[in-house]
Amino acid sequence: MSGIFERVAALGVVPVIAIEDAAHAVPLADALLEGGLGIAEITFRTKAAAEVIARLSAERPELLTGAGTLLSPEQVTAAAQAGATFGLAPGFDPAVVSAAAAAGLSFAPGVMTPSDISLATAQGCRLMKFFPAVPAGGPSMLKNIGAPFAHLGLKFIPTGGVTLATVADWLALPEIAAVGGTWIARTEDMRSGDWKGIATRARAAVDRVKEIRG
Repeated sequence: MSGIFERVAALGVVPVIAIEDAAHAVPLADALLEGGLGIAEITFRTKAAAEVIARLSAERPELLTGAGTLLSPEQVTAAAQAGATFGLAPGFDPAVVSAAAAAGLSFAPGVMTPSDISLATAQGCRLMKFFPAVPAGGPSMLKNIGAPFAHLGLKFIPTGGVTLATVADWLALPEIAAVGGTWIARTEDMRSGDWKGIATRARAAVDRVKEIRG
């Protein structure tokens, strides 16, 4: 893994965040940092994503800010130019992987099947997003589809249906770098300004990872 993704793995949990208003960027960052979780995956599911990443990069550089749901080379370019330090996608698209490499952006494509993993490894990927993690079969599914590739030292970030209660089930697998969590900072929390709630959930996630990993 790249140095950036080693830092992601050290944290163990990546808040996956769809933020609608760029004005919420700094309060969000402060809530996450207050909770001891200095990382955020800002998804390109909203029009504000690039501006949010730019604000976080400029005003809260201590936060490890990544871009999620990168579906095109153009979005990869926008994310990199905004200052994202890593990127993820829900699926595997060779054009997107190539664009990330050209931009120098640490990138994890999404996989769900052995064929996806084969295609991603052929293009040099060693960290992948397992998505949608729970609907796709959970930890057991990932353990089984990943087994034929174990000798390659691949790592995964399962995302989609992961909760605080199931973090331990995922982190028990040696191939898991970190889990992606949408429960930490939800869109409705930011709409209502529940920064304290976000900080509390961030802290709970950090504490859970520490408990699991000892």
